Amino acid sequence: MSDTTVINIRTDAKVKIKSQKIAKELGLSLSAVINAYLRQLVRTETISFSLGEKPTDYLLQVLKKSKKDIKKGFVSPAFDNAKNADEWIDNPKAKYENQIQPGV
Repeated sequence: MSDTTVINIRTDAKVKIKSQKIAKELGLSLSAVINAYLRQLVRTETISFSLGEKPTDYLLQVLKKSKKDIKKGFVSPAFDNAKNADEWIDNPKAKYENQIQPGV
């Protein structure tokens, strides 16, 4: 007879469905993933969560737009003082002696 037991948990239905899909893509059952996590908890006596989340569609769109803006020159240079930064806002085509050069 197997030395296993059943654990009943409550979770959001969407989380369960997405978790099952990811586990399946990795060639695992959701039960295997949870068991592996529990074994790690027992072995390390720590709880850890990855912060390496995938970027949202919105973030990807914003990054794409910002790359286009940079290519078009719609970006402010870096300044080492607020006075020149304020002056640049009024006259962005002017050159400033203390303007920090990219990559320097």
